Amino acid sequence: MRRRDFNALLGGMAAACSGAWPLAARAQQSVAPVVGVLAAGSPSGFWAENFTAFRQGLGDAGYSEGRNMTIEARWAEDHYERLPALAADLIGRRPAVIGAFATPAAKAAKAATTTIPVVFVAIADPVQTGLVASLDRPGGNMTGATLLSVEVGPKLLQLLREVVPAATVIALLVNPTNPNASTQAKTVQAVAQGLGLQLHVLNAASPSDFDLAFAKLHELQVAALMIGQDVLFGAEQEQLAKLSMRYKIPAIMAQHEFVAAGGLMFYGTNQRDEYRQVGIYAGRILKGERPSDLPVMQATKFELAINLKTAKALDLSVPLPLLGRADEVIE
Repeated sequence: MRRRDFNALLGGMAAACSGAWPLAARAQQSVAPVVGVLAAGSPSGFWAENFTAFRQGLGDAGYSEGRNMTIEARWAEDHYERLPALAADLIGRRPAVIGAFATPAAKAAKAATTTIPVVFVAIADPVQTGLVASLDRPGGNMTGATLLSVEVGPKLLQLLREVVPAATVIALLVNPTNPNASTQAKTVQAVAQGLGLQLHVLNAASPSDFDLAFAKLHELQVAALMIGQDVLFGAEQEQLAKLSMRYKIPAIMAQHEFVAAGGLMFYGTNQRDEYRQVGIYAGRILKGERPSDLPVMQATKFELAINLKTAKALDLSVPLPLLGRADEVIE
């Protein structure tokens, strides 16, 4: 090797050691797609598990954070009024796709952009709430999954009636700041009237409202409680379960952790699997598919769990046919 060539080789090695290759690597990383997350809740507990499931779905589609994509998340911490500003801030990061966690976040994303693909997990019917044109052909820039939790409201009421057949006064707890609150209330109210039941709709917009709401239940002599669908309630299942026991009121919720925390009954879907599926959708969009061509996924499997220990503490006798239908019984 000639001396001139040897010196050139040494110079190249020195450049690599001094940061030329890391700079090249950073240049490659800079073109990796950004996956935005707009969430109505907070990045802990219940929502942390859903966030993990979303990332798992991205991984199933071939995308991992730090390797071939980055994630930018914005959390409203249960303050829905923050969502429009958070959506605007997130769009400023030029994401290739946005994951919208819960209906309020999906509506904020829809209002903020008509071009960036959005994949959502929504509680209510996304057609009725205006997120998509139809479930089979969403149209526009949005698709995702619906948990249909509002639609299972009548089922929750039916299950409560089986456990507390003598109940004539029941209550529904909703978050008045949730755009689905009125729909949930109207749906359950119609069923309750058909059964000859008196329904009280109580509001709680923050955890600080829970004690007052449960005290009101006691004052109204409510015999059974349905807890509505909302990201706030999902994040505070343990506190809601403890309050239902303190006030000795049979309660049902469409969140599995509610029963594990001591609540009486759960009926609903596997939400973590829904978030994983939405993560897969986000990965498919990163690969070039259009959200308008991806049908909105609907929950097809519903599970029932009953906490017998809680039932005994409430002096309730759970009918054997109902126990036989349960997917899980906690004793």
